[in-house]
Amino acid sequence: MKSEIHPKDYRLVAFKDMSNDDVFITKSTVNAKETIEVDGVEYPLVKLEISRTSHPYYTGKSKLVDTAGRIDKFKNKYSKFKKE
Repeated sequence: MKSEIHPKDYRLVAFKDMSNDDVFITKSTVNAKETIEVDGVEYPLVKLEISRTSHPYYTGKSKLVDTAGRIDKFKNKYSKFKKE
């Protein structure tokens, strides 16, 4: 294996799925501003909206994730055009 091929900040990082609070740890160079303690060890934290534990393709469940309120914004915007 070649030496010195990985960036210097290649380290263990915790990724947290915010929809179901699942946390998994893997190596990454991603910049993280927050940290989390897992099993007594502190890791940089990256928050995810969807991961392998909540994605409908992997779970087999059709689930609507609307974290930004896009559906409500759409309904409010176009409710004036609703036929009665």
